[in-house]
Amino acid sequence: MIKLNINIDHVATLRQSRMGFAPDPIEAAKIVKESGVNGVVMHLREDRRHIQDEDLVRFKKNPQLKKFHLNLEMAPTKEMFDIANKIKPNVITLVPEKRKELTTEGGLNIKKNSRILKLRLKNLHPSIKVMLFIDAIKTQIDASINLGPRTIDGIELNTGQYARLEPHQYKLFKKEFDKLKIAAEYAHEKGLHVAAGHGLDTGNLRILTSISQIMEYNIGHSIIGDSIFFGLKKSIKRIQDIIER
Repeated sequence: MIKLNINIDHVATLRQSRMGFAPDPIEAAKIVKESGVNGVVMHLREDRRHIQDEDLVRFKKNPQLKKFHLNLEMAPTKEMFDIANKIKPNVITLVPEKRKELTTEGGLNIKKNSRILKLRLKNLHPSIKVMLFIDAIKTQIDASINLGPRTIDGIELNTGQYARLEPHQYKLFKKEFDKLKIAAEYAHEKGLHVAAGHGLDTGNLRILTSISQIMEYNIGHSIIGDSIFFGLKKSIKRIQDIIER
């Protein structure tokens, strides 16, 4: 069963543009749950540009969202690990973060940050699973596996570069697709759960689903954008239909 998680950050982005209370990402999470997907993704950024600490608290306390899957995306900082240990999401996905970036620009460099990652993971609550958002590079997959003693549950392959290309850019498109396919196969062989995300939409997702080793998709921006025209439930169903086919 391929999992689909919906990133609801940009519901909060719209709310924060007025610094008010609406639209509420928690209400969006309820609709996401009603749509029958696996869960939601919420990225608590260091600059708090969209999701706020209180959103995580309200999500966990809401009786309608009890036991609904929460994937907390976060930078590997002490502050974020402290918050994760308090909130206890089902999964954390560790991502790189730059204050001035519009969105996440690349995967986390595991090789470069292995020392600090080992230190942080050692103090993580044992009930929380760990995913790493990385580029489709074998050495980064190997570095992820070797982070021990805390077991890494899986990786999320960064599909940003793939998603920015159009199918008519055939050579570049095929090159990025092949990189993702090789990385997914390699990670699967190594026993890792393989997810994919960043920039995926109803156009570029179709071809990507031919990679059978990818068992989870995390999609947000395109769904929230499409919901302006189609509504949130229908926008989610458009993605579900592609994955199911």
